[in-house]
Amino acid sequence: MQKLKIKLKNCYGIQELEYEFDFTNTRVYSLYAPNGCMKTSFSKTFSDLSMSKTSSDLIFTDRTSERVIQDEGGNEIKGENIFAVQSYDKDFNSDKTSLLLVNQVIKQKYDNALLKIETKKSALMRALRELSGLNGRAITPESELIQCFDKKSIFELFESIEQDVNNNLDEELEKIVYSEVFNEKTLPFLESGEIKSQLKGYIDKYNDLVDKSPILSKNFNHQHAKNVHKSLSDNGFFSVNHSVSLFDGKDKEEITSSEDFHKRIDEEKQKILSDRDLLREFNEIDKKLTNVELKKFRDYLIENKYILPALSNYKELQQNIWVSYLANQHVLFSELLNEYKNSKGIIFEAINEAKRERTEWTEVVALFNKRFLVPFTMEVSNQDDVILKGSSPHVSFRFFDHEESREIDQNALLKVISQGEKRALYILNILFELNIRKKQATKTIVVIDDIADSFDYKNKYAIIECLKEISELNNFYLISLTHNFDFHRTISGRLNIPRQNRLCTVKNTTSLNLIQEKYQNNPFIYWKNNLGTSRFALCAIPFVRNITEYCGLENDFLKLTSLLHIKPDTCSIKIQDLEVIYKSILKDKPNLVLENQERFVIDIMFEIADEILEECSSTAELESKVILSIAIRLNAEKFMIDKIQNQTLIESITKNQTTELLKHFKQIFPNQTSKHNLLDQVNLMTPENIHLNSFMYEPILDMSADHLKELYKELKQIDM
Repeated sequence: MQKLKIKLKNCYGIQELEYEFDFTNTRVYSLYAPNGCMKTSFSKTFSDLSMSKTSSDLIFTDRTSERVIQDEGGNEIKGENIFAVQSYDKDFNSDKTSLLLVNQVIKQKYDNALLKIETKKSALMRALRELSGLNGRAITPESELIQCFDKKSIFELFESIEQDVNNNLDEELEKIVYSEVFNEKTLPFLESGEIKSQLKGYIDKYNDLVDKSPILSKNFNHQHAKNVHKSLSDNGFFSVNHSVSLFDGKDKEEITSSEDFHKRIDEEKQKILSDRDLLREFNEIDKKLTNVELKKFRDYLIENKYILPALSNYKELQQNIWVSYLANQHVLFSELLNEYKNSKGIIFEAINEAKRERTEWTEVVALFNKRFLVPFTMEVSNQDDVILKGSSPHVSFRFFDHEESREIDQNALLKVISQGEKRALYILNILFELNIRKKQATKTIVVIDDIADSFDYKNKYAIIECLKEISELNNFYLISLTHNFDFHRTISGRLNIPRQNRLCTVKNTTSLNLIQEKYQNNPFIYWKNNLGTSRFALCAIPFVRNITEYCGLENDFLKLTSLLHIKPDTCSIKIQDLEVIYKSILKDKPNLVLENQERFVIDIMFEIADEILEECSSTAELESKVILSIAIRLNAEKFMIDKIQNQTLIESITKNQTTELLKHFKQIFPNQTSKHNLLDQVNLMTPENIHLNSFMYEPILDMSADHLKELYKELKQIDM
């Protein structure tokens, strides 16, 4: 982008503004706008664009607003390419600060290790979903496993039961559908006392029948027999003509095949489960399962009575079922656990690296702490989670005084730090956002509204240093707005902003114009070179008067003082008298000739002030403001002297003449409060413009020209 074209109409008080910013030679502008002219309206309009909001006039809501912000090709600037920085926004926090914490090398190493684990884990979890029937989102095999075994993570659990899984051969348990037995309807029932007494009767009867079995016993029930059968069959026991002898206490029964062994065990199991007394015990349980919600559970138990004894300790049964499932999926389980063990070291090292990492976020904070004077530092307490898992940063602050430091949260910090320190914290968040945009190489138009307002000089220069760095980055286009001329002049110098990029506002009746700043160097040099023109000859009076005071030239000092205060000789001083003083003081102007030689200075002063009053621009030049200030005070003093009518009293005043005259005027005319108020304004506004800041002219530039004009106009009519 080389140029930025703007056309605004009825946007927050800007009735009409059209301008083209040219970034061809430099990507920074400094725009000086006195209070009330445009700067907040300008930045708010850009802020609207950044948030895809329409702009409007908040007062005259019926006016049609227009907002055109385009590049040189007529393309609309996108919202993501705008960053509007308000003077202060206590709630602003960049929502992308985590990007400054990311180290892609560490994260990639971590992600690769996790991906290998996750691939194996997904395959196992799919199989467990099939076996368990847990296909919902709320309750998953993983969440249920962690809960049943009371572990913090699935991998901690898998490592703890690895041996059990390797040794488990329980075919019957792995066939149980977990969700049919354990769900939100059955668990409260199993937790209650309703089923426990019935289960006890059933289990006692079951154990009695097992003990009477010629093959089985409590220590070797049908489940144990099934496990033996599976082990022998899987290992080829019967294929090499081995046999098993079953002893019933009297006789031995020889089993020579896997099929016969399985059949014999199953017959004994069915004989026990079909026992009339045992069925009666089951019916007692069945009576407790008449609830409609438990009907499905009852039906499942009827088909799988062999799990009833284990329900007396259903939590152990839950664990055994999961172990059986994992044994069923032994290959997937082993692959996952081996991958986890191999990658665990890589993951832990990545976590440790992330904790130790000095990130771009840390560097921004370190630079901020170096440049800005604030009683706090800040750090991210979960840096490893931000880098590796994309978590939001948890920022903590450490407040310190001369003796100790203490960690506090942001809310507590904001209660104890000064307004300037709060603004500094705001600046830090701005720096975060700018550095993120720098990292992402996002082309950004940065509109800054008086960001250094209310800062002390150290922090103000720290801001300027930050802005200088931004202005040197290829992707940033900076427009700085300020109502403080000193800041405008400083930033223009420090950032080497060329003449054409140093602007000021001119407000007319309905439109607003941006023009090139007139005084980009010392204005007094320009005045001195143009003293031949009456306007510059008169505005230079305070400047030359200060020189006479510093040089001890008392006669010249008093003569020039008579042109800033009403003295006995004020009305008799001519332009030619002023020329003599200027030639004497300004040694490089020996041939100076002032116009209107024979005319009185005070008459010319009022004439030029009247001309300025008629000028339509609300942004008068510096020389015009100085002349207005002088004319205002001379008018005010003339009025008070004429009213007081006490020459002895007037001549007794040797310093602070305007103030002393006003004090006496109020004493003599106590009821003329409207005039008191007007004269108070004169006494407050004009002294600094004429005396104290003759060499430091920024305050008078910051003052509204309209205000001075209105004050002068009222003084001209004060006695009417």
